[in-house]
Amino acid sequence: MNLKVLRAAALVEAVSVVVLFVNLFTVHAEPITSLGGPVHGSAYLITIVAAFALTVAGSAGTARALAFVPGIGGMLVLRWLRRHPEAVKARAGEPVG
Repeated sequence: MNLKVLRAAALVEAVSVVVLFVNLFTVHAEPITSLGGPVHGSAYLITIVAAFALTVAGSAGTARALAFVPGIGGMLVLRWLRRHPEAVKARAGEPVG
């Protein structure tokens, strides 16, 4: 797993929660809810898994905890990792960042 997966999941998580809230407070269309809910939930879970897979256990407790914030957790993790690049697991032959 790499940072591209986390970036994509974070974007989908944030956009889907906005779509769900706009739908809730406006027309409340059932098809949007039926599609948006599972999309958001899947992106949320992928964000959590990616945060755990990409970070070193000892120094990245904050990043891992931020992943659990619904809706914006992925974006918060990405921001935290930009400020703390040492927390990203390095893989052989793969650039960090």
